[in-house]
Amino acid sequence: MSHAEIPEILGNIPNVRSGDGLEPVETTPAGPFPVTEISEIQESISKIRIGDAQRELETTPSDPFPRPQTTGAYTVDSSVIAAFPIPGTKVLHALSYGESLWGKTAKIIAQLPSGETENYFLKVVTLGETGRHMCEGEFESLNAIYAVSPGFVPKPYAWGKYDTTTTENEDIYFLLAEFRDVGEQPADPVNLAARLADMHQRSISPTGKFGFHISTCHAKIAQAVNTWEDSWCTLYSNHLGHVMDLAKPILQWPEFDIVCKLTLEKVVPRLLLPLQSDGRVLKPSLIHGDCWDGNTATDMKTGEAFVFDVCSFYGHNEYDTGNWRAPRHRLSKLAYIKNYKKCYPVSEPEEDWDARNLLYSLTFNIGNTIYIPGSSQRQVVYDDMTTLCEMFCPDDLKQELTALRISQNKASHLANSVDFAGRDVEEVEEEEEEEEEEEEEEEETEGKSRIKPEQVRVQVEAV
Repeated sequence: MSHAEIPEILGNIPNVRSGDGLEPVETTPAGPFPVTEISEIQESISKIRIGDAQRELETTPSDPFPRPQTTGAYTVDSSVIAAFPIPGTKVLHALSYGESLWGKTAKIIAQLPSGETENYFLKVVTLGETGRHMCEGEFESLNAIYAVSPGFVPKPYAWGKYDTTTTENEDIYFLLAEFRDVGEQPADPVNLAARLADMHQRSISPTGKFGFHISTCHAKIAQAVNTWEDSWCTLYSNHLGHVMDLAKPILQWPEFDIVCKLTLEKVVPRLLLPLQSDGRVLKPSLIHGDCWDGNTATDMKTGEAFVFDVCSFYGHNEYDTGNWRAPRHRLSKLAYIKNYKKCYPVSEPEEDWDARNLLYSLTFNIGNTIYIPGSSQRQVVYDDMTTLCEMFCPDDLKQELTALRISQNKASHLANSVDFAGRDVEEVEEEEEEEEEEEEEEEETEGKSRIKPEQVRVQVEAV
């Protein structure tokens, strides 16, 4: 089944349980799944479905997020100078600024023709075509957000290709934008939630549909969002399915493949189709695409919250809060989601919110599993998908995992049989050789000790 071929699977949500997916699952209650009760003492979005692996591997940082620092001198390529928004602008000096996992970033101090100085932010990516997709996607995302909420992102100026290449003759791409002095990260809950919700509410899809005019990149993943779909369920299924396909050959884990399949075929339609059924209308909102601690900050000059490192498309506004679920993020603190919900009420069916939030967290955590060095998310995403499958398709999960275990046991038994049979032949041959040698030795011994008839006669005669 392709990611776009999504059957309509509706029904009530079973009770959540923990344990092996092969064990009997609790009975389905008559009513809908209860709305998550969030008490004041909780510190993160949800305590109900944070799996054991995630609890063990992740804790919410209590220390401040490190501010980006300017370091050594940075050489600005001629292509960047040509892209300055005001012709005749000259570079006074440039410094490396902050850190980027996939490239380099710099602060450019430039002199305008008027004699005034202006600061620019430069991001440079040396990943060939992947770098092109990353820079173009971020530029188009910034453009879209800036048109709706000008102060919420740095103003984008240009993107392009360096005139020079790497020592391996690989193309280098860049993004040029307004420089914003990063202060506290992440921004405070009230300010960030209000500005993010405002962008979600005021943005309007140019086609009235879900998607984007180009593919944008979450880290190095080119997102499958560059189509226009009437159904959010269809677009998200394509998006999530693409990320899963990238992960499967890396993880090489049969159980992971099973929960991926069931999540796409059963869970996604169960949770997302109701958003646009029974008279419900879901607005395509412009989203950030990777809103975590390191991609939001307080502007040191204005004191306002702003965001960056965006990989946007038009989707369900709640998708942006899926990345707030992970305890490893400071944005998982309850204040952020509470303030966001005050600004933008939960979509109906409201009782599905927590399960949708868990579903939306998958693309971020699977991406983390694939590309972040030292990632510990492998077990986390498996547990999360297993939880969703136990909620919505427990019988299918049990059947698929049972079939896998039977298949694995048969393969193991066959391998053991072949191995055992091979050992038997060798043992028999060795035993036969040993028996032959023993018989020869016995015959030789008997031959030496046996008294011949001639010897007997001689002995008798002598007597």
